Amino acid sequence: MRIVLLGCPGVGKGTQAKLIALRKGVRQIATGDILRQEVEQGTELGLLAQEYMDRGDLVPDEIIINMMQTHLQAADEVGGFLLDGFPRTVEQARALDQYLVSTGKSLDHVIALSAPGEVVVHRLSGRLTCNNCGATYHETNRQPRNFGTCDVCGGRLQIRSDDDPEAVRTRLQVYAERSAPLLDYYRSQGLLRDVDASGEVEEVYALIEKVLDS
Repeated sequence: MRIVLLGCPGVGKGTQAKLIALRKGVRQIATGDILRQEVEQGTELGLLAQEYMDRGDLVPDEIIINMMQTHLQAADEVGGFLLDGFPRTVEQARALDQYLVSTGKSLDHVIALSAPGEVVVHRLSGRLTCNNCGATYHETNRQPRNFGTCDVCGGRLQIRSDDDPEAVRTRLQVYAERSAPLLDYYRSQGLLRDVDASGEVEEVYALIEKVLDS
């Protein structure tokens, strides 16, 4: 099974990606994790990506695409993949299509998670992030055992500056503008399936599972 999972920040994409990977036996491929791994290992592509990241620029599509191909090949050998954070642009989507055609395969599902803006604002503006290990909590939905302290490592919990309500609304607007062409690309292929992600985790997963099993 080969799946692309799309969704704005705060919609619950990472949580659902982990559930799908666990329950459907596919490998979750998260672009952010791969990027960090390549940089930490000092690979040629990682060093190239680091140059852009150090300048605060977006890593070019060509570098991201080259990074992804090796991981896609490995994942396909063990039951398929779920892409989280890739593709982000139409150019990346076309490159993914070209790769799949070259291997005689195709995508099975493209799922777009969505929720009303204020639901996402509430989720993100109440998010608490550990300044040491990066674990996340929420002021109302997922509280730590001890207020202000990470359950995992004991680090200090804080609200990130880009999780301020107004900053979140700006991020959502930017995402909507940038993602529209990608959504249209998959919609034109008849692959896109919209899933309401405003419910609880298991409720949303149940909706996703209906799509995956259809």
